[in-house]
Amino acid sequence: MPEAISNTSPLLYLYRIGALGWLPKLFSQVWTAEAVSLELDEGARLGHQVPSLQTYDWLKIANPRVVPSQWLALDLGAGELAVLAMALENPGKVVLLDDALARRVAQTAGLQVWGTLRVVLEGKRAGLTDSVGPLIDRLAASGMWISSEIRARVLALANEG
Repeated sequence: MPEAISNTSPLLYLYRIGALGWLPKLFSQVWTAEAVSLELDEGARLGHQVPSLQTYDWLKIANPRVVPSQWLALDLGAGELAVLAMALENPGKVVLLDDALARRVAQTAGLQVWGTLRVVLEGKRAGLTDSVGPLIDRLAASGMWISSEIRARVLALANEG
């Protein structure tokens, strides 16, 4: 079973669709950065529906040793920078990211990247859900932007389209 390091959006969106508990079933370890926890805490303070990461005993909150200086000039948030740096320090782990720029940086660094939709697909493959279609609809309703092309591709990969 692979190990993972997650950015904010996969944790947030999986929480909003009731699938955050899938992560310890799909990965032997799940890490995130302290900066991600702080981002979510700020969201909670502002009244948003977000998970409190400290309540999940399967989730390890850590910090990278160093963030590559060339990444500091990129338009990435503190959570993305920390998660990418942690993934670079632990290249065997899957990095969970949705942001397009962060995904490109991770792929350029040779890291294995999954997005929230891949987690949903893997959840179906693992028998955690019978259908991804309703979950995709719930993700979109919770604020995740999903184009009609991406939706159709995910449904086809799930043998639902």
